[in-house]
Amino acid sequence: MKLYGIPNCNTVKKARTWLDEHGIAYEFHDFKKQGVDSNTLENWLGQTSWEKLVNRAGMTWRGRGDETRAAIVDNASAINLMMEKTSVIKRPVLVRDGKVLSLGFDESTYRKLLLS
Repeated sequence: MKLYGIPNCNTVKKARTWLDEHGIAYEFHDFKKQGVDSNTLENWLGQTSWEKLVNRAGMTWRGRGDETRAAIVDNASAINLMMEKTSVIKRPVLVRDGKVLSLGFDESTYRKLLLS
């Protein structure tokens, strides 16, 4: 299992703490150090929409100009933005065997997915 995110993000910290406390093994992928490739993003967008994957409530999105935000209209434009600014990706992204299990962290969702 792989958890994608940014180490200093509070939501990512909560997810990592929860996984550690429940003894669930995972590999952490640091967007800031390792980035993310287009194949990974295309795989995720085959499972969810760009509207869910791009964190439009976050500071990175809100900090983009209106023109830039308006230009994100499809998977291709979203991929370009996410590769340029990984902090715009909803985090954490929890993936097992290439399948996106969860975007963001919700304890009840993690409990259902990983402890049932």
